[in-house]
Amino acid sequence: MAARTLGFGHRLIYASGSFGGNILGRTRELWLLYFYFPPEDADLPRLAPIILVGALLFVGRLLEAFDDPLIGYWSDRTRTRWGRRIPFVVLATPFYALFFVLLWVPPLDHESVLNALYLFAVIEAFHLFSTLLGGPFESLLPEIARDMKSRMVIVTWQVVFGALGAAVGLIGSGLVIDTIGFWPMAAMIGALALASRYFALVGAWPAVRVEEPPAQIGVLRAVRSTFTNEQFLYFLPTFVLFTTGVTVLIGSLPFYVKEVLGRSEGDVSIFTAAAIGMLLVCLPLVYRLSFRRGKAWVYSAAMLVGAMYMPFIAFAWFIPGVPRFAQALVMIGLVGIPMSAVQAFPNALMADIIDYDAVRTGMRREAIYYGTQAFLEKTVSSLAPLIIALLLVLGSTTDNSLGIRLAGPVAGLFVFGGYLSFRRYRLPDHVTPDSLRARGIKL
Repeated sequence: MAARTLGFGHRLIYASGSFGGNILGRTRELWLLYFYFPPEDADLPRLAPIILVGALLFVGRLLEAFDDPLIGYWSDRTRTRWGRRIPFVVLATPFYALFFVLLWVPPLDHESVLNALYLFAVIEAFHLFSTLLGGPFESLLPEIARDMKSRMVIVTWQVVFGALGAAVGLIGSGLVIDTIGFWPMAAMIGALALASRYFALVGAWPAVRVEEPPAQIGVLRAVRSTFTNEQFLYFLPTFVLFTTGVTVLIGSLPFYVKEVLGRSEGDVSIFTAAAIGMLLVCLPLVYRLSFRRGKAWVYSAAMLVGAMYMPFIAFAWFIPGVPRFAQALVMIGLVGIPMSAVQAFPNALMADIIDYDAVRTGMRREAIYYGTQAFLEKTVSSLAPLIIALLLVLGSTTDNSLGIRLAGPVAGLFVFGGYLSFRRYRLPDHVTPDSLRARGIKL
């Protein structure tokens, strides 16, 4: 039986799944390096050498990235009475939450190579189940929402719920850590992520297209064909590079708050709250602009704003007569402006790209595209922990904060690279053979 169109309530429930992904992902980005290599005056034991941890996280992320296209291919070729995606989400989610918790319970309570190797093994398992869950879950969007309005409703609410998840992860995690420690925080975050992803399936289930035929294409040809989609190639680096830049900023933030401003770990939440608040304030404007100027125009403009602004974060505390804390709070908070658009549109743009592929090939291959995107994202973003570690070597103390201050310019360079890549993207907001021909795009 064919799936029905989703009503607003079901779209909202499906969109709420971004809460779980963001609460867990942002918490890990913010605290993991800090947990294993805290500053000397943080009253916490150093658990592993920082350069070794950075190198292992880089290698692990790079190796794990190869899972994504293969799992996407597997999902596209799966056929069950629950559809092609839901079995992956149902089975992988508990392990995703479990291995996140295990990241925060190393075998030794002092600096050790064993702790670094433990971190490598556990985070590889975490990433595997994250891929088994994440790719198929994201691939539900173009399957259950086939027009621009439906997609924009879902992705806009995904940003709202994602911001709420990020708020709990970036703000609440610091407060919980201050109160009861790291591993109880991880247990709470893992449980919330688990519940969020299962609840989201309730929204998607009525519109899952069980009758959608599996993609009949070999794995090597499937991967190669994604790289013949020129619009995909123009889009692909943009979100990847922006995400990497933001990850560098987030990962350096605890060190910035502790060493430069002389505040406690709990105060990190004030800065993340400012950025998330600005993101939510700008979101209604971003939504309206997408219908006036188009998704691609708003997305590109936000990338350019981010690339031009982020380097100025290096000078957040140099204005005379203004307290350092106030300067830093405003500068970090304003990052939420470009983030509002760049966080809102990638899934909708990917859905358009997948529609374009379906017009060209006659097959619906959502998961291989999301998997290929995740492959490149993880390959490039695997550099983020290593970059942060190298920046900290340059200076991570109150007396020498050079490395911490350079996080803003480094992030800006990544984002500018993404903006340059996206300038040639030309897909319309409604992808049909006629609209493609009107844009001069080959079929």
